[in-house]
Amino acid sequence: MDSSVYLAYDYPVLGAFWTVMWIFLWVLWLILLFRIIVDIFRDHEMNGWIKALWLLFIILIPFLGALVYVIVRGRDMGKREFKQAQEQQQAFNSYIRETAKSASPTEELERLSQLKAKGVLTEEEFQQAKQKLLA
Repeated sequence: MDSSVYLAYDYPVLGAFWTVMWIFLWVLWLILLFRIIVDIFRDHEMNGWIKALWLLFIILIPFLGALVYVIVRGRDMGKREFKQAQEQQQAFNSYIRETAKSASPTEELERLSQLKAKGVLTEEEFQQAKQKLLA
């Protein structure tokens, strides 16, 4: 029976360092590829054929394709990402403004009177809320 079991102390520290380094570089490579692919689809100035060619180049020859893409179009990647972040923030802000928009005072008075008619609000609470609303 061959007992070639590797324990933790059989693995050299330099080997562990290189393993961690290769994993780090692999994750960094995947992040770069995904950012390039997202940037290809994010750019609205490129037409579909050019996007398809870039994608083929990136998929068929990944190292050269990524290097060429970063050299040729890398400067504007940050600008496109910043522009998209601004557009998302503006859309979010307009959504918040629209949903947080308060109803008109007449609608609020109508709602208060309905609550009073149902018995949810007492006469005193109704008068207080009405004074706040009209103030």
